[in-house]
Amino acid sequence: MSTFPIAVITTLIYGLLAIVGGTIGYRQAGSQMSLISGLISGLLLLIGAYLISGGAPIGPALSAIVSLILVIVFIVRLIKTSKFMPAGLMIIFGIINLATLWVTLPIKFVF
Repeated sequence: MSTFPIAVITTLIYGLLAIVGGTIGYRQAGSQMSLISGLISGLLLLIGAYLISGGAPIGPALSAIVSLILVIVFIVRLIKTSKFMPAGLMIIFGIINLATLWVTLPIKFVF
């Protein structure tokens, strides 16, 4: 399907931002929670991108769920700290990723 590349690319970028951001948070503030959450969420997004590229129906759902959780977490962080970085950047990229997933892929949830 021709719409896969944009969703794969945005999800890859968001996953890499999560990993890099967690690593920076650990280096600057010594926050193990930033490192762990950044690595886990980033890896889940990278797995989601891989699944999307292979056409697996769980890929868009996994990517959307992780992105939504990150957006909520970073909205709360932005409200608490009033600092745009890194929360604002992660919110913006998370919304871009969610919009891309929503527009380009048929997200199907199986319950």
